[in-house]
Amino acid sequence: MRLVGEDGAQLGVMPTRRAMEIAIEKELDLVKIAPAARPPVCRIMDYGKYRFEQSKKEKEARKSQHTVEVKEIRLSSGIDVHDFNFKLRNGLKFLQEGNKLKVSVRFRGRQMAHTSIGEQQLIKFAQACDELAAIERLPKLEGRSMVMFLSPRPQTRAAAKTAPKERKSE
Repeated sequence: MRLVGEDGAQLGVMPTRRAMEIAIEKELDLVKIAPAARPPVCRIMDYGKYRFEQSKKEKEARKSQHTVEVKEIRLSSGIDVHDFNFKLRNGLKFLQEGNKLKVSVRFRGRQMAHTSIGEQQLIKFAQACDELAAIERLPKLEGRSMVMFLSPRPQTRAAAKTAPKERKSE
């Protein structure tokens, strides 16, 4: 087997028994790194310390991950322009943060006869978010609600992380 020392130095090709003796002399473990290689590659190391460092790296990786949440915005079929723009601003903010967006229109009573109005509202919302989001699921009627899903475009997340925060001028 090919042996690598604890400092990364190549110790050469030797029998397994000799590699075990060297590891025991140094009071360390003999760990197979590449068992499929010819000859197999082994390393002398403190295996407990190695596992501890690996778990630390995994924790750091989990900490830096961003979990994608699904935020919801509810519209009505008779929504006014100002209210629509207010909800649009909130939706754009959610998309810039990298979250998915569920946009729904709830129909009440006789509004069920005019579901096309709600569908138009959802399409108008999607067109307004076109720069930041892609339609993941087109508007679909589910019971008394029409639902559409938007997901942030990949370059949006990267740009949001690198872009400086704007300050409001007084």
